[in-house]
Formats: sequence, C-alpha cells, structure tokens
Amino acid sequence: MNIIEIKDLNRYFGEGENRVHILKNVSLNIEKGNFVAIIGQSGSGKSTLMNIIGCLDTATSGSYKINGKETIELSKDQLSDLRSQKFGFIFQRYNLLSSLTAAENVALPAIYAGMSQEKRLSRAKRLLEKLGLGDKWQNKPSQLSGGQQQRVSIARALMNGGEIILADEPTGALDSQSGQNVMEILRQLHAEGHTIIMVTHDREIAASANRVIEIKDGEIIGDTQKEAVKSAVENPTKSKPHFGFSKDQFVEAFRMSVSAIIAHKMRSLLTMLGIIIGITSVVSVVALGNGSQQKILANIKGIGTSTMTIFNGTGFGDRRAEQMQNLTINDATALNQQSYVQSVTPNSSSSGTLIYGNQTFSSTSLKGVGEQYFDVDGLKLKSGNLFSAQDVADNNQVALIDESAKKSIFPDENPIGKIVMFNKRPLRIIGVVSDKQMGGASSSLNLYAPYTTVMNRISGSKKIGSITVKVDDSVNTTVAEKGITELLTMRHGKKDFFIMNSDTIKQTIESTTGTMKLLISSIAFISLIVGGIWVMNIMLVSVTERTKEIGLRMAIGARQFNILQQFLIEAVLICLIGGVTGILLSGLIGLLFNVFMTDFTMAFSTGSIVAAVVFSTLIGVIFGYMPAKRAAQLDPITALARE
Repeated sequence: MNIIEIKDLNRYFGEGENRVHILKNVSLNIEKGNFVAIIGQSGSGKSTLMNIIGCLDTATSGSYKINGKETIELSKDQLSDLRSQKFGFIFQRYNLLSSLTAAENVALPAIYAGMSQEKRLSRAKRLLEKLGLGDKWQNKPSQLSGGQQQRVSIARALMNGGEIILADEPTGALDSQSGQNVMEILRQLHAEGHTIIMVTHDREIAASANRVIEIKDGEIIGDTQKEAVKSAVENPTKSKPHFGFSKDQFVEAFRMSVSAIIAHKMRSLLTMLGIIIGITSVVSVVALGNGSQQKILANIKGIGTSTMTIFNGTGFGDRRAEQMQNLTINDATALNQQSYVQSVTPNSSSSGTLIYGNQTFSSTSLKGVGEQYFDVDGLKLKSGNLFSAQDVADNNQVALIDESAKKSIFPDENPIGKIVMFNKRPLRIIGVVSDKQMGGASSSLNLYAPYTTVMNRISGSKKIGSITVKVDDSVNTTVAEKGITELLTMRHGKKDFFIMNSDTIKQTIESTTGTMKLLISSIAFISLIVGGIWVMNIMLVSVTERTKEIGLRMAIGARQFNILQQFLIEAVLICLIGGVTGILLSGLIGLLFNVFMTDFTMAFSTGSIVAAVVFSTLIGVIFGYMPAKRAAQLDPITALARE
C-alpha cells in the first residue's frame, strides 16, 4: 500500500530572472514499510524533495498525497499536526536543544502530540535505553558524543511512533564507527516495520536501503527496488489531546521561556531596564504625590475640619479691608445662634514685645479668641487649662501659649502660672496648646488670650479682624456657607466680607494635586512605552538568534500558536520581572526618602502597585506580540537552515 504518492511535482526558488527550477516534474510512490535512499550530488534537489515529503516545504505545483490526503490543501497548523503524527526527523547536525536533557529532547515531540508528561518521559527513557543510552537520559547534549547525540535524535524521531522516518545525511557528521552504528539502528527500525526515507550522497550508505532513487538536476534518473517491502508498523503512540494537553504545552513554553531568560542574563537585564525605570518612576511619583497630598490635607485638618473663616473686605487682595473693619462681636453672636453652626469664635490680634524675666522677645503675636476657638481650630491642650467663657466676659488677663513658644520662652521650666509682659501688660500663662499646623513661614511666638482682653486691655480696638465658624458635621459646608453669606449680607446691608471655606480649599488642593500626579505620572508613563519598544527590539533579536530552535520545534509538530505562546510568555515574564523589580526599587527609594525627609513621607498605594503590575504585563503582551508573531510565521525549512 502506498503511503506517499507524488505526481508531477515542481519546485522553484527565487523570482523573475533569478528564478531557479529545482525539482522538475518529479513523480514517485513509496509503500509503507519501505527503506528508500535518495541519492545525488549536492544541488541535485534531493534535500528539497525530502523537505517536501516531510511537509517542511511546499511544492510550487503538482500533487503530494499522504495516505491519500492532498497536502497542498492543508493549512500550516494541519501540516504541523501531520509532521507530529506521521514523521520522525533525523538531522545531520542532530538539532538538539542545548538547555534540555537527553530525555527532555526525546520527549519534546510528544508535548505537541498531546501525550501526558508522565507517559512521554517514561517512553523517552525506554527509547534511550533501547538505543544504548539508558544511563545518559539526564545528560545535556554538550555532555554527549556526536554518535550519542545522533542516537538521541533517532529516539526523538521515534517518540510519536515514527511511522515515516526521514533521515537527512544521518552519518554525515559522524566518524565511520558511529556512522555504522547509526545505519545498523536504521536497518533495525526498518526490520521493525518503519518506513524510512534517507537522503545521502554516499552510495555505500545507500546500499543499506531496500530501494535506491537517484536524482540529478531535479529529475529522477534511476529507481531500483532490491527487495520486497515488509509489513509496515502501525503508529502505536498516536495520542489524542488529554485534559492537561493545553496545560502541558503552556508549562513547557513557560519553562523554555525561563530557560531562555536565564541563559541570556545580560540581554534579559538590558531588556528589563526600560521597564524597571518606567515602573520605578510611575510608582515613586504617585507615592510622592500621595504623600504631599496627605501632608497638605493633614495641615488643613489642623486648622479645623468643616470650618469657615469670615474676613473683612472683598478678598485677600482688598487693600481697604484693614480700614473697613465691618465684622462685629454681634455678628459672631448671631452666627452662634444658627442651627447649622456648632461653635463660633471672634478673632482679634495684636503684635508686639513680650518680656519674661530678663528675656525680651520682639516678634510675638497675641491672638484674641473666644473660648470655643480651640475646638473650632483643632488645637489640642497639652498641659494646664483653657480659658472659659467667664474669662472672656470678665476680660481676664490670662493666656495660653503653643509648644513652639514654650520651647523659646520656657525651655527649662513649667510655664503654668508664670507671668509674662506683653506690650507692658501682664498676662498669666494658664495652659499650653499644640502648634498650629498651617502657620505659614512666620517665626513669631504665638499666645492666645480672650478677645475681650486683647481688645479692651491691650490693643484698644473695638473691631474684630475675623470670625471663625465650625459647621455642624451633619450639614453640608456649601449650604452652610450660603446661609452665613445671606445672614451677614442682611445684617450689613451689603456683602463687605469674604469667606474662606476649609473644605473648599481641601477639595481644590485634592483636585490640583490629583491633576499634577496625573500629569507627572503620564510623563513617567512615557518611559514605560519606551521600555516596551526596547523589549520589542530585543525580542526581535532573540527571534533571529533562535530561528533554528523555532524551525526544529515546527519540524517536530509545534503549531504556530505554540511558538507564539512561548515567545509571548517570555516577553510577559521579562516585563513582569522588570515591573516587580521596579516596584521593589521604588520601595527602597521610598524607605530612604522617609528616613531622611521629615516634612512628609512617600505614601505607596495598593492601587498604584497593582496598576504597575498590570501595565507591565500589558506592555509584555502588546510589545511582545509582534516578535512572537514573527517567530510563529517563520517557514520551518528556512528556520532550520539558519545557522
């Protein structure tokens, strides 16, 4: 029974004037179980004919059938399946993968055929043992002699059954003794029923065959059958994809990708560098933005949450504000009666010289406030007591100082009960409060006294500078601001004041810092894109370097998807490792930054870290796809011929 039927086969190479006719109307049939030697001089077309028979190459015209199936009508993946199921290749240069052991090289075709890992490794060991390499199954190709490597290649050809074994100059790279051993193995395989097609230029080697076909200048000039064809072997290992088929292929692709990365450490590191820089930049910038935003919002919280301060004039740039002085204590009282107001404090101020003992402090600020001021402005009592409403009503000459003033005026003693002179007026210190967190760049010392005391006993002013209102937590600050504006406008007959809403400032700062973070992150993201382009370029180089490996995998049954998967996994792994390294590097930068910086810290967010990992993965997929697709679309015979 004919397993191979070829009729009027032609193969051309090149185009136009450079077009060369390699095979010329070749017709032949090969029966199952035959041992055929195709001989001819170099350039005669014998290797081209063998490549077409092995479905590594396609004819320009003519018919080629295997078991009655026309191969010209098959897709690339169908041809890969046919190579996996029908053929076993024995190459002149062995074509073993250097990173795999002998058993792993032998088992490789079975991965693409759907054999489970346990079965394929067990069969690989049995085949190696049959060929006298039972104790070499863990050796890498570099640890084997040429003859041993060729026997591994033969075992690989038999892995999926080897119904048709194609041997391309199987003894060409071996010494005479090793060559004889290989020919003995081929004769034995023929005796077992395998169909063997061997290409050689050596007539002595060809004499071992049952049938000798001589080809010259692309035409068959001789076809001699010496013996009758023996019974053919059936394919005993034809496997159907099992439940773990896709998983096995993925695991193998993953493992090979890891091996490739490890084998080319410097290239892999350079490939990752762009991703590392990009991820580090993005994560660090976001952390800096988060840290600065948190610091600013904490400072705003320090001046009171849900607070509003009402000032004289129409705005901070109003030069008439000092002369207008339209706000009164009665305004504060009226505001305190509103249902949406939790507490109110009028504010007056005076600056001057403070004297304690034999020390004089010229830059001292005395703030006149109500008893509710410390609640409104979020200042915490550290020691002593706050002044009361009675102190305000009685114009009592009591005061509180903040922690900074305590350190300057009373560095080594308890200030409670001490008398200080402010502008020649005595004030008794009754408590210490926390520093005001948003005090600008002022270096003055801060004291707090009842506003009545400041106005009536120190400054003599009958007007207040501002009113600070704390809105009830259940009320929207925007609604409260509108109510305050309407009330004071009605009382004054016009709007001669302006309101600073802490929540509005908070929202503005959040919006501004968010925009800045987005802008700077976008700039940093450009480095990720550059890193992705770099990954693509290096992967293209990698495809070029590993072209022969790609051709081998295709020859033993790898589909286009298998090749695409392997190189895509490699690109994604490189980007993922680069991304994780970038995150760790940004964490180290943040650690050092937080150690040496006291004003604010870098605040890393889970969102930015997850986004960094996702982006690095996407970059691997997007920029790794082109090289992977290019690898998958390589022609197997062209890839195998690449050195």
